[in-house]
Parts: sequence; structure tokens; C-alpha cells
Amino acid sequence: MSAGVVLINGEAHSPETASVSVFDRGFLYGDSVFEALRTYGGEPFELSAHLARLENSAALAKISMPLTLADFEAEVRRGLALTRFDESYVRILLTRGRGRELGLSMSEAQSPLRVVLILPLRAPSATTYERGIAAIIYRTQRVGDGTLASGAKLGNYLLSVLALDAARAAGAEEALLADHQGSVLEGTTSNVFCLFDGTLVTPPVSVGILAGITRKEVIQVARQIGQPIVERPLLAEELGFAQEVFVSSSIRELVPVVRVDGREIGDGLPGPCYRRLREVFGRHAHELAAVSAARAATK
Repeated sequence: MSAGVVLINGEAHSPETASVSVFDRGFLYGDSVFEALRTYGGEPFELSAHLARLENSAALAKISMPLTLADFEAEVRRGLALTRFDESYVRILLTRGRGRELGLSMSEAQSPLRVVLILPLRAPSATTYERGIAAIIYRTQRVGDGTLASGAKLGNYLLSVLALDAARAAGAEEALLADHQGSVLEGTTSNVFCLFDGTLVTPPVSVGILAGITRKEVIQVARQIGQPIVERPLLAEELGFAQEVFVSSSIRELVPVVRVDGREIGDGLPGPCYRRLREVFGRHAHELAAVSAARAATK
């Protein structure tokens, strides 16, 4: 299956033939949670952490986990073995399943549906990292805010779709989501970092952002190299005074933001803090993947 593979409840399909019921609640209501990650040297990056977050998201959304985390890991690795791309994109999706009839009640759902997609990794171009991207501030309220599911990685991404469309209409590549109080929370599929007077600032998980796996590693790498970093609320108007801004995500890693709402950040080029962190993060990610692969080989 050179074009990729889709495992639906453990059964392998080609991307062209894979299908689920139109009565599945993930399709009907976006009633689902998911994770997305990439490989390094063929090894899924921080798979255990992603699966633990999936389990947490499922608990917040009150979706039952159909497998143990160990069995989920084995299923992902089986999918990767079926494709053997140089590097892969992995998406793990868990829906509440198919209801007996239409209706919002959770009691209508039958067994949860799990899907694992393995596709060739399509990372951003080298130009993206060398020149940076533009972003806009998009003020909104996210799905899940103010609910018990706050912080879960929910399958309903309509808000991010609309925000990214607004960014593209403005000639930008990313939207930074801000709440009604003007606090910048995160990107459409990323976490946000800003540099002020030599100190990195990133919004804390307590404001309801997704606890990004790559975000966690960036914080760890920053501390390892002696880069001061704090977690605190970040106001939209502060970004105009930042020396550097970048976003992080599992697929894109670290991407520099050189303009926000048409205003240049710093000198309009990726800064030295970003370049240093991206270099060290790259080595760190490959080292973690190598350790993970060695551990998996002994199981």
C-alpha cells in the first residue's frame, strides 16, 4: 500500500477504499478526538505521549477507549510496517461510534470507532523555515471553551478551518486564536512562543490551550540550553513588541512568524533564538526517536 494505509478498527484498507458509516457520530456531529504525529527515521515521535493525550481527551469527551495504550501502539506500528515510507504522517482518530438512531444523546452510541491513518509525510518547504510566515490575530471562542472538554483535542476543527481561511484571505499562512479578552491562546494547529527582552513566553495550559507534545519538548530544550522561558498569559497587543515569534506543532516542528497582522516582528526575519532552538530541537527529536525505536525493538 504505497499510497498509505488506513486501519479501521484494526482492518487495513487503502486510502481510496477506506470508508465509515455516515451514521457514525464523528461524521454527524464531530463527536471525536484525535492525535496527529510524525516519524523520525521511521519511528513515531513521542507516540506514548500522544496516546496518553488521546486517552485524556477521550476521558474529557466521555468516549470509551476501545484498546489499551499498548494495543493502540501496536496497531500504529503495524500500520507503519505496512507502508514503510521514509517518514510518515500518523493520525489516530477515535469517535463515539454509530448511534442506533439519530440523536445527540450519548446513550444512542454503540461501540467507539478507531481509525489510524498512515500517509507520506509532507513537511513544510525549506523556504518556510528560512524566511518565516505571516499570521493574523483571530478573535473567537473555541469549541470546548468553558466546558468539561476544555483542553481536549476534539475532532471538530471548524473554528480552525474558518480562522485559517481568514488568514489566507489576508495573505497570511497562520491564524493565532485570541479569546474575547484579547489573550492569544494558540494557532490553528500549533502552540505559540514569543521572545521579549531575551525571555521566551508561551501561554500556560491553564488558559485552556492544547498541551502540545512538541510544545513540551521545546520548553525542555530551551531550559537545557539556558534559554529563559516562562509560561504566562499573552495579550495580542504584546506581539507587536516581541523580538521573535514562532509556532510549534508535531508535523511542522518550529516555524518562525515574521509578520502579525501585517506588522513585522523584529527585523522581519527568523531570529537567533528561533534558529538555535530549531537546531537543537531537531537533534533532540532524532535522539528521542532512536531511544524509542531501541526500546520498541526489545519488546
